[in-house]
Amino acid sequence: MKIGSAAHASGVSVKMIRYYESIGLITEVPRTEAGYRDYSDNDVDILRFIRRARDLGFSVEQMTGLLALWRDRSRLSADVKRIALEHVEELERKVRELRQMSMTLRHLAENCQGNERPECPIINDLANEFETARSQHASQLRFGATGIAPDRKRRAAAT
Repeated sequence: MKIGSAAHASGVSVKMIRYYESIGLITEVPRTEAGYRDYSDNDVDILRFIRRARDLGFSVEQMTGLLALWRDRSRLSADVKRIALEHVEELERKVRELRQMSMTLRHLAENCQGNERPECPIINDLANEFETARSQHASQLRFGATGIAPDRKRRAAAT
């Protein structure tokens, strides 16, 4: 079947199929004499597998490993479980980070008057984070990673 039919049958867009081929996640399929890609039912099954893995948030690297395990009939289910549980931990970490961002933004928005005046805690917070990062960077440039001024380091090393 042509790429459009494979895309429709698998739920993976034509653009993504081409991308997956370009990065080697899936192998290039044979072409017809007219130059069209010719996908088999097995190719569509692989694309469906990838689509489901994507839906669950697996990275391309993780999908590569999962595809290898899927193809390996002597695989250990423990290997698959390890990848899944590592991914669960990563997702839960991201959820915690998103919750913290949401709470911070909600707090800032609740404290913003939302009126015609220019004062805004949201802007102030963003600017303060920028200023804090800039001063930390400047401090690192002045004092290095140790936080000790270069002249004090020399004196400390001399004693």
